[in-house]
Amino acid sequence: MAELGTIARPYAQAVYELAKDTGQLPQWSEQLDFAAAVASDNLMQGLLLSPRFSPAQLEEMFIKVCEERLTDQGRNMIRLLAENRRLHLLPQIAKQFADLRAAAEKTLQARLISAQPVEPAAQEKLAEALGKRLDVKVTLTNEIDAGLLGGAVIRAGDLVIDGSVRGRLERLAAGLNR
Repeated sequence: MAELGTIARPYAQAVYELAKDTGQLPQWSEQLDFAAAVASDNLMQGLLLSPRFSPAQLEEMFIKVCEERLTDQGRNMIRLLAENRRLHLLPQIAKQFADLRAAAEKTLQARLISAQPVEPAAQEKLAEALGKRLDVKVTLTNEIDAGLLGGAVIRAGDLVIDGSVRGRLERLAAGLNR
């Protein structure tokens, strides 16, 4: 069976092209994020994957839940996904859409995971340095993980920079085991 991300890709690309051509990237981001949140709900996932409901029933149910947050084009997308029994792909479609948009706008969401809160000024400096290194505008969010002992881990897309004490100890132990 094909991976869900592979199946979702053409839908995400089509929606991205439509949103870009009509100048509605922010609106589509909002619609997709909301629809993805609805589709990610455990109860909704069970319904979307159930063979007991026809595509028309799934479409009607999903549009009722999201109705106020969808434009006419958003409803058309839901209809298309329901007809093809692909509504459960909405989280992957929304993520791929966000990735396409971020790449086009040269932006990147990064997470700074640290044992203690990091001062805003230090976060700005770090975001600026990371932005220069990756040639994008970085938006940094700070998350606290007391299990790190000290230091920090930066996660930016596929890039992981582990400067934590725990990471250093794990690398040292792995080196000693060789």
